[in-house]
Amino acid sequence: MPADHLPSAQGVSEGPLLALRGISKSFGAVAALSDVALDVAAGEVVALVGDNGAGKSTLVKILSGVHQPDAGTVRFDGATVSIPSPAVAQRLGIATVFQDLALCENLNVVDNLFLGRELRALRLDEVAMEIRSRALLGELSAKIPSVRTPVAALSGGQRQTVAIARTLLGDPKVIILDEPTAALGVAQTAEVLDLIERLRERGLGVLMISHNMADVRAVADTVAVLRLGRNNGVFDAAGATAADLVAAITGASDNVGGRRAERGRGARAHGRTEASREGEAS
Repeated sequence: MPADHLPSAQGVSEGPLLALRGISKSFGAVAALSDVALDVAAGEVVALVGDNGAGKSTLVKILSGVHQPDAGTVRFDGATVSIPSPAVAQRLGIATVFQDLALCENLNVVDNLFLGRELRALRLDEVAMEIRSRALLGELSAKIPSVRTPVAALSGGQRQTVAIARTLLGDPKVIILDEPTAALGVAQTAEVLDLIERLRERGLGVLMISHNMADVRAVADTVAVLRLGRNNGVFDAAGATAADLVAAITGASDNVGGRRAERGRGARAHGRTEASREGEAS
């Protein structure tokens, strides 16, 4: 993972906002995850990629409190934590937007944003909820015609925006996006990628699960590859080629990221040795 991290909204981070170490999970005789490590820093977009069955969904469910790991530790905001339920994940500041979005299509945008946490005194405060909805969507530069529009009338990209905006009402520090651009057209995909950029600018850590290499390379800072439930490389998104990523995903080159790092360390060590010899000769 990159050594330098951007400051979070709370201040300068001493290290990764979210750090997983040695995470393992089995279902009967099937090992879904084995000794997985992952870091997400504040103000960083990390793409988690891998083939079907690589363990991505299991890892997301562990972070969202749906599953419990059999082994390993989760550190969040500098402390080792346990995430026994989705409610605990939300209280910690980990929000997840699953692929199905879990929106009620017959309700409008405001109703979906505040579903289950409505603002009320003696009765629903419709005005306050609408004002807050408009402000939040404005901060995200959302292209939604009206906050009173039924979700059923929105495009795929607009629905994704509503689902992400709903998580922001809980003031999270890390947002997990499960296949956010799946089944979207070109224009809608661009809208969602712009939204991910704005989440990074807000100082949030973003973990994006995706199969689309073009989307990954467009917005991610770091790409972590899972293969058969294990880490198989961590790449700088700006420097990695599509061929590098596909090779790590398919196993054409096992642990390609790790080997590249070893080669880099070896080259630097060789350079230092040569410089030392030149200094002694002079």
